[in-house]
Amino acid sequence: MPDAAPAAAASRLAFFEDLHPSTSDFRADVLEGLTKPQKAIAPKYFYDAEGSAIFDRITEADEYYITRTELALLDRIGPELAKMAGPGAVVMEPGAGSSVKIRKLIDALDAPAGYAGMDISGEHVRAACEALAADHPDLTVGAVCHDFTRPIDLDALPLPPALSEGCRIVFFPGSTIGNFELIDALALLKTLRGWLRENDALLIGADLRKSGEVLEAAYDDAGRATADFNFNLLTRINRELGGDLDPEGFEYVAHWNPYRSRVEMYLQAVRDMDFTVSGRRFNIRAEETIHTENSHKFTVDTFQDLARRAGLVPRAHWTDEARAFSTHWLVRGPEA
Repeated sequence: MPDAAPAAAASRLAFFEDLHPSTSDFRADVLEGLTKPQKAIAPKYFYDAEGSAIFDRITEADEYYITRTELALLDRIGPELAKMAGPGAVVMEPGAGSSVKIRKLIDALDAPAGYAGMDISGEHVRAACEALAADHPDLTVGAVCHDFTRPIDLDALPLPPALSEGCRIVFFPGSTIGNFELIDALALLKTLRGWLRENDALLIGADLRKSGEVLEAAYDDAGRATADFNFNLLTRINRELGGDLDPEGFEYVAHWNPYRSRVEMYLQAVRDMDFTVSGRRFNIRAEETIHTENSHKFTVDTFQDLARRAGLVPRAHWTDEARAFSTHWLVRGPEA
């Protein structure tokens, strides 16, 4: 008689909590967005498993300076971060994705006690956190599938003691804060402020203004990773919401809007089309667009002003030598 198949390896995670938004949320948001005069779909829906993998390609594109600039900056300021955090810190990372940057932070900190990765793509964040746990056996690692734009009761999570004690660092790297309309960015900062206790900190990245030529190339790379990222959104709508959008009827466009200090990204129709999503009929005319994402760019002062309006107090900030990107250490101040 053949030997029984070996049991699956036990998870290295201290916990995995699945708080993924339901398909009905996705459906409602897409249907609402397609009825607006300016059709729009929230960028958080880019991030299914395939979309998350494509985003990893974007971060590796030659034109996309943000990831490599921030990683180098984290290398440089690591000793300062360790001193500010103190020993035994706990890191929570909303929008963790592949958890590439967290490795820089974990390695820099003084004997960190734990890490909780949080992302809307549960499959992606779980795999990334499993890999991190395997490489750091002394670190308590958990994962949460969660849309960080929605409320969460951190006290209700099954956090082991290692993730409930010590200085809590909420790590929000990249240019994610720039993806939101400024009023929504303010609301998100207020939400993240609510995660902080006394002596905790929000460590957040904010991309800085620069030439439109550099910015447009970063969000419309020659390898078409960003275009694929957008077209995968159509694929997801067709697959999950019974849509029949024709990807060949659209082209991806991105342009720098200096008046609103942001790169704007769209799927633009190349011809008149009728289509269906979840049984509802829509039409789009040639050259009409579906707005998929913004990436706002800041100065150090404009970002810190936004943070103060959210009740966060800047304690330190750093930029790379070219002043292309900034990282900020913010603490909880009086409620704004």
